[in-house]
Amino acid sequence: MERYICIHGHFYQPPRENPWLEVIEQQDEAHPYHDWNEKITAECYAPNLTSRILDQEGRIEKIINNYARISFNFGPTLLSWLEVNEPEVYGAIVEADRQSQQFYSGHGSALAQAYNHMILPLANRRDKYTQILWGIRDFQYRFGRDPEGMWLPETAVDLDSLEILAELGIRFTILAPRQALRVRQLHGGEWVDVGRERIDPTMAYTLRLPSGRTIAIFFYHGPMSRAVAFEKVLKDGEAFARRLLDGFSDERDWPQLTHIATDGETYGHHHRFGDMALAFALNYIETKELARLTNYGEYLALHPPTHEVEILENSSWSCSHGVERWRSDCGCHTSGHSEWNQAWRVPLRESLDWLRDATTADFENKARELLHDPWSARNDYVEVVLDRSTAAMDAFLAKHARRSFSDTDTVTVLKLMELQRHGMLMYTSCGWFFDDLTGIETVQIMSYAARCLQLAQEVFGNNLESHFLEILGRAKSNCTQFGNGRQIYEQLVQPLVFDLAKVGVHYGAGGLFNDYPEQAKIYCYTAEKHDHQSYETGTARLILGKTRITSDITRESSLFGYGVLHLGNHNLTVGIREFSNHSSYEEATKELATAFASADLTQTIRVLDRTFSGSTYNLKSLFPDEQRKILELVLQMPLEEAEAAYRQLYEHHGPLLRFLKEASGPPPKALYTAAEFVLNADLQRAFEDEELNLARIEHLLREARLEGISLETTSLEFGFRKTLERLAEQLAADPSDLIMLQKLKDATTLLSRLPFQVDVWKVQNICYEMLQTVYEEYQVGAQEGHEEAKAWLGHFDTIAQNLTVRV
Repeated sequence: MERYICIHGHFYQPPRENPWLEVIEQQDEAHPYHDWNEKITAECYAPNLTSRILDQEGRIEKIINNYARISFNFGPTLLSWLEVNEPEVYGAIVEADRQSQQFYSGHGSALAQAYNHMILPLANRRDKYTQILWGIRDFQYRFGRDPEGMWLPETAVDLDSLEILAELGIRFTILAPRQALRVRQLHGGEWVDVGRERIDPTMAYTLRLPSGRTIAIFFYHGPMSRAVAFEKVLKDGEAFARRLLDGFSDERDWPQLTHIATDGETYGHHHRFGDMALAFALNYIETKELARLTNYGEYLALHPPTHEVEILENSSWSCSHGVERWRSDCGCHTSGHSEWNQAWRVPLRESLDWLRDATTADFENKARELLHDPWSARNDYVEVVLDRSTAAMDAFLAKHARRSFSDTDTVTVLKLMELQRHGMLMYTSCGWFFDDLTGIETVQIMSYAARCLQLAQEVFGNNLESHFLEILGRAKSNCTQFGNGRQIYEQLVQPLVFDLAKVGVHYGAGGLFNDYPEQAKIYCYTAEKHDHQSYETGTARLILGKTRITSDITRESSLFGYGVLHLGNHNLTVGIREFSNHSSYEEATKELATAFASADLTQTIRVLDRTFSGSTYNLKSLFPDEQRKILELVLQMPLEEAEAAYRQLYEHHGPLLRFLKEASGPPPKALYTAAEFVLNADLQRAFEDEELNLARIEHLLREARLEGISLETTSLEFGFRKTLERLAEQLAADPSDLIMLQKLKDATTLLSRLPFQVDVWKVQNICYEMLQTVYEEYQVGAQEGHEEAKAWLGHFDTIAQNLTVRV
């Protein structure tokens, strides 16, 4: 009897974008990466595209794309981030689905997902429908085909959600074994109780829905999936493969499917090198013909269900209490804080439910003035979310508008749609999943609620915030310094809220350090330069100008005049306002320029305050990422002065440090700090230098070792890794460049002599790709006696050896 194996990975990150900027701002916890998405991409999403299979000597023998051989789904909001920030990874994931269709009888391995991971059984029917529809439309846009299956967030399920899936053409979904209640043969027979994970997971089942429609259900192997996710199965690829094969039984007389489902991040992020264990297991099973790899679509087509099933509604894979983890203090949590509680989940959901319901009637009434069908328009708005071009926006408006729109009408409609989008984003499941109200995921969904409140105020004139905060205030944090949900919102969310004027502040301050073109992109805004004047006196600078700021999301637009006074270091003041006419703007700028030209900075400050009364900002008011960039420039001189002082101290007393180290005496903190600062700074520069000086690097490393200096290995590794990648990319662009080949050989030779490990994943990929493409050409040349080809092979073989790539 045939045996099939399918491994499903649920690849997902919660949306982390600032609701006003549509980008993820820097997250320090992810250092040295910019944010968690970037970090997890480097640890998991990218490695699974080029996963290594090693030979017995630990050298890379083969590199494979895991996605093409498994079943997978990516959250739409994560794919949206990858498309912009990691286009190569994004493109390879899409290509993997095309490859899988060749392997699996025309059935692609990618599944759709409900849009932003909302817990569907807890949603109202409109939100369920839109979430599922948006997930399908997003999938069609990215993968160029209709999805056969859909992943339900947290596998949280009810019959109503499955009805919508079936209505919209989804053929199957995947559930946990504990979500099955009873089964029977498809054409009648006695129902058999399979609760408490007793269902046989080796076949597909049919679920008959109240409407008369049907949908296929796969129940993954529970114990095996938990072992992969939470135990040490991925330490050994062959053991992983054997564990999968243990799912078969000679007692079964049907084509058996052993399949598991885990978070995709299991393979690389949660378990380092988990992607390699996955690659080895897939290759091991396939090459030894121990079972046939498949995906759900292919298996369902080859072996339709012979049994039907009834499910446990309002259940999920990550909460043993059903779906209570997302609305009550059920006892499910993630940390070791046994004294904490999650009672805050109740008022958090109540506050969001109230906000959703409080805006619904106003949304319908306002939207009906402008649109044929407000809810149909919301369903189609995903086309604009996927393509923010003017053409896409115009097509959307043309389809749904009741009449010809003014600019104001257009802004109103787009704000209504954004209110609805953020009204769904605020239900992203991760907001309830973790242990406390102060978690970044919970603060994130509060920020989506804040955007809803702002849009409701602008469009309807309704101030809903006070009542929303009254409910939210009932949510008590386990962290006493924050108190409750209201205080968290006021401290962590309200400072994020801004309008077009704040974008103008950012633009004005940026003018100190950037020469903006006539039109500049400021995140999801466009700034059009109308006037720009720059003055200097001593170390002080004054920037005056006028700019039109337009939201690329809502098309809202305003013309601002601004003044920026920089007195050096962090002393920065920005004033901004709308001027009633150009002459009043000219009068104000003339007065400011005159005061500044007289070198009377006190008077300049007075005029700035008077001109922009109530609308002045400082460096803290800028967007965090740009604030950091400006601070880096501001800090450049003080840091250079500090380094010079440390360097002088170190150069005078370095030998004393070495003596103290040898004499086992503790070095004075001041001397140790100076040495630590200087050596790490010098190494960082040396690792990032365009021309690597290997002798200097080895000298600095020896000095650090002799003096007992701790190295900042995270930053040093990251810097050297990027240098290696730059060299490898330059070589890949011109493989015949012997000078670059020599540089890369020398750089990789250093790897074995470093006191820390360097992630050479990308460099190995480039080396392996060259081995498959250009290596043979040089082999032929060497055999024909060409000295240059022989030299090339010698250098390349050394590089491959240094990178543990088998030639």
